Amino acid sequence: MTLAERIHAEIVRHDGWLPFDRFMSLALYEPGLGYYAGGRRKFGTMPSEGSDFVTAPEMSPLFGRAMARQIAQAMGATGCRDVVEFGAGSGALAAQLIAELEALGAGLARYRIVELSAELRQRQRERLAAWEGRVEWLDALPTELEAIVVGNEVLDAMPVQLIAFDGHAWRERGVIGAAEGFAFADRDSMLRPPIDTGFVPGTVTEIHPQGEAFIATLARTLKRGAAFFIDYGFPEAEYYHPQRRGGTLMCHQGHMADADPLVAVGDKDITAHVNFTGIALAGQDAGFVVLGYTSQANFLLNCGIADLLHGASLGERAMAHRLLAEHEMGELFKVIGFAPLNGGFDALGFERGDRSHKL
Repeated sequence: MTLAERIHAEIVRHDGWLPFDRFMSLALYEPGLGYYAGGRRKFGTMPSEGSDFVTAPEMSPLFGRAMARQIAQAMGATGCRDVVEFGAGSGALAAQLIAELEALGAGLARYRIVELSAELRQRQRERLAAWEGRVEWLDALPTELEAIVVGNEVLDAMPVQLIAFDGHAWRERGVIGAAEGFAFADRDSMLRPPIDTGFVPGTVTEIHPQGEAFIATLARTLKRGAAFFIDYGFPEAEYYHPQRRGGTLMCHQGHMADADPLVAVGDKDITAHVNFTGIALAGQDAGFVVLGYTSQANFLLNCGIADLLHGASLGERAMAHRLLAEHEMGELFKVIGFAPLNGGFDALGFERGDRSHKL
């Protein structure tokens, strides 16, 4: 059965209409068929390599080296010696963090990776072979955890619900079969955006119950430690601004972006920006405190990336500049930090430029 056939069968099983979050889950994660379950290379800097997009650790090793300083500080503040990474991709960030934590003498005991894709697990094992025995892979979040948690571009890949406003009411957008492909169809729903900002007719946007549920579960699981998530997104007031009529849903293939998730299903990534206000509230409601929220540029500068640049080559500096530049990743990407209710500390990465008050 192909992925398209699998999704068509699921549409039939749901009486001809499939909620978009279920469609997105199948397209990305269906075992053996979905985008993240297939053998295609996904992460890299060049389309000629067959990759679809680049993440910060592939762009520059200084990303992981700077972030390691935050993790080392958190390890010292909490007494935790384990690091847990969600969705480690190519393993680039893990390799950078382990090497730099060792160089800093942080006392790392174990590096654990929660990874659902068997294909990505194998690539991570190959990349992290030098630390065999210290790196472990987990199928799911443990029931209790004492660790420093990291997630880079994890929240944006969690399935979202789509809703559309026709000028009178919000309706949920789902997927139906159309000839050999797929089409959108809306149906009545009680789903609404978390705030009303004067939406205009024709607005389509996303809501994020799965991402928020993940953070809430992590808050109940993390008994000691801290958690840091890096992703592209906005606070709620910006996310649901009336001028953002088309939402944030986007696809990536061959380093090209498009907004149609219903074609080339399984051959391209599907993402949505993160509503960081919703993420923060989900964490707080479940027992987290927010350590801080800021831009990626502020976070990396607070973590000492400027000092690391002094010893870098011209090419390395140019690539690292993309991590910091406002028109590149520096402003679009944000970082949010959490800790258990009684385990808060002054996190290094939010020392200057904290924007928690804007959430």
